[in-house]
Amino acid sequence: MSDCWPSLEPEAPARALFGEGEHESLLDANFGPDLAHSLYNLGKIHYDKSDIASAEKYFTRALEILQQPSQATPDYSCILKTIGFLMRISSEKLETARAMEYVGQVEKILAVLAQDPSLMNAEYYYNLGVVLTYREDYPKAQENFLAAYQHAKTENSTEILAKSLLAVANNYFYNQEFDKSLDSLKQLDVLLKKINKSYLLGSMYLCAGRVYTELGLYDQAMISLRKANKILQEKKSWNLYGYLLLARGTIYKLMGEFEHALMFFYLAIDSTDPDTFKRLSKLIRIEIEEVNDSSVDLYLDRTNRRLREKSLGVIDFKHRFILLEILFLLAKNVGQHFNKESLAKAIWKDEYNPLIHDKLIYTSVSRLRKLIEPAAQNGDEALGQCKYIIRSKDGYTFNPHARIRFCNDNTFAGHSSVAKVDLGMPV
Repeated sequence: MSDCWPSLEPEAPARALFGEGEHESLLDANFGPDLAHSLYNLGKIHYDKSDIASAEKYFTRALEILQQPSQATPDYSCILKTIGFLMRISSEKLETARAMEYVGQVEKILAVLAQDPSLMNAEYYYNLGVVLTYREDYPKAQENFLAAYQHAKTENSTEILAKSLLAVANNYFYNQEFDKSLDSLKQLDVLLKKINKSYLLGSMYLCAGRVYTELGLYDQAMISLRKANKILQEKKSWNLYGYLLLARGTIYKLMGEFEHALMFFYLAIDSTDPDTFKRLSKLIRIEIEEVNDSSVDLYLDRTNRRLREKSLGVIDFKHRFILLEILFLLAKNVGQHFNKESLAKAIWKDEYNPLIHDKLIYTSVSRLRKLIEPAAQNGDEALGQCKYIIRSKDGYTFNPHARIRFCNDNTFAGHSSVAKVDLGMPV
């Protein structure tokens, strides 16, 4: 059916809100809204089936019709939903400039709606939350998602209620407030038992899998991801399939089962169209490169407060803040010697006092070595056996011959806001 319409250039700039000047419509203006809704529904079908390129064409054409000046009463709800899909597609394609054009369109519509308080409903606050996420104002985004949730309860709008809960949970996840994220997901689970929204249910389990992974609850994470996969398969929705494979591979990587991790990463890359799923492809390549780089002795992940040692596997530092600070101070300054005075200032923010700091430093470094040094794990703490932290007359230093890498935190320089609004976030 797409061949019936004029072709759309994928890289063409988005049309300004409600257009600039007259342009021909495909059908009589009276049929415009019906045609736009049909194109919108076709776009959703292709979106679910992972045909993002076709989905983008249908959504773009639907938006052009919905924004024609001849539409006396604009269908704001459909316009916002259509732009929402286009924003997410642009995010997946890492087309930041185009995504921000759509953000600007949404902001113009919300400014119009804000002139009438009666139009500032749950859907209004939800869309404002999404825009603020793109603008990287995550605290205000969360405020608006929570406002959308409260309005949806008053309006008895169960769909917006569910979407808002999922958005709240995702936002908590990205801010590393994992317990709050799980609380929101549990509320969402109760709600989705009452309404039939399978895509939201699949996205909910995907989010839960990510949260459990960050908490180190790998068995629960796997269960959630399998549930997500089953639900989305039953719905015949494939656009999150690559993300589910990536998430499962990541769990195996964190568990130190690198062969299983690579199997899932390669399945993910083989099932992904790199021309449209650029965000996903980049994430997968990062993981494959890290697992395949067998020369690296130590992966350091400060964001999630953990590391992976080549022979010891994953080591959790979530409740060992001082030890983590000492490790990163030394690892970021390889070959530089830190004496007790400099350690007291850098780690404890104190002037050196031998009565306080001598034992504190010795005990902390000893505990750190027992965690990360393979020799220490074997009961051999002789200085000559230390692989990473070396003691000298000038203090402590990190072995310059050790091969270390500071792990990616799965964000994109220059694309951080884009990367946080993905295909799993409902429109």
